[in-house]
Amino acid sequence: MDEPVTRRSRRTRQTIKMSDVAAAANVSPSTVSLYLRRPGAVSKRAGVAIHDAIERLGYVPNLMAGGLAAARSRVVGVVVPSMRNAFFAQTVSAMQGVLSDDGFQVMFGNTDYDDDTELALVRAYLSWSPSALVLTGLHHARPTRDLLHAADCPVVEMWELGADPVDLAVGFSHTEVGRAQARHLIRKGRRHLAFLGARMQDDRRAMQRAEGFAAEAREAGIAAEIVQHIKPASTEAAAALLAKALSINARIDGVAASNDTLALGLLFECMRRGIAVPERLSVVGFGDLEFSAFSNPSLTTIRPFGDVIGEEIARLVLAAVEEDARPARPAINTGFVIVERGSA
Repeated sequence: MDEPVTRRSRRTRQTIKMSDVAAAANVSPSTVSLYLRRPGAVSKRAGVAIHDAIERLGYVPNLMAGGLAAARSRVVGVVVPSMRNAFFAQTVSAMQGVLSDDGFQVMFGNTDYDDDTELALVRAYLSWSPSALVLTGLHHARPTRDLLHAADCPVVEMWELGADPVDLAVGFSHTEVGRAQARHLIRKGRRHLAFLGARMQDDRRAMQRAEGFAAEAREAGIAAEIVQHIKPASTEAAAALLAKALSINARIDGVAASNDTLALGLLFECMRRGIAVPERLSVVGFGDLEFSAFSNPSLTTIRPFGDVIGEEIARLVLAAVEEDARPARPAINTGFVIVERGSA
């Protein structure tokens, strides 16, 4: 789908030089250079002063050769929160497939939902003067967000749409996903609902799905429980979540899982307990992972278009970098569909 493009408005920022850091830390530029290459080779006192100056000034070292300091590398830095989720791999693979044809390399990092790790990855990527940065979600700690706003390259936030993206966004509404899960269960006649989620204290997008699910149920006059497990999705977590949900309300007859891995664990646990699916309990997942069509019963789930997200991101990056242009609308909604199968 072609969209009208406008000339890209470049961000500008005052360039912080190594000499500025040296002056702020009251050391020589060579000491700063040594610290950046081998922190342990400078004195502790100098190291602390240099570190504080870097943080205060927002300095990002440029690791490209001196003569190329104004150039951009052919690197696109990508940050995902988890390598356990196959749909992120699908997105990165699709993105790389398009970008590699134009000579770009994708640099891939995993935060495990840790803000400090995300900040470190963004700093590392910026030091290579990337052609673009791609991050998962719209929520970042303040230091990371400040760096992203100051970056002189396109920034694309993926797998989520909402208010106030840093620059460009490609994804969909997770709140609407949760609402769609609830609507499907309600249409199937389910009146005692629960959203079962793993690690939602870290995974904000899963929590948005849970909140959308509860809101849809509430508007239909149906109570819905949100039940959480602090560990990542697994068969063990699914068993614990189902037990907790049934202890809260033994009449629960419809559940949505925060992802398909958890939903598969719920099917296993229902089989172990002798709970008939979907007759006694209906289950809806999220992700449409490969096994979803082949579980017993097959899994009703939400299919996000991870490959389309990757392709759209690549298109935005190529337009911004090679054509110096961007879509008139900086947010692209890739949508989702519900895939009805045997579990609901």
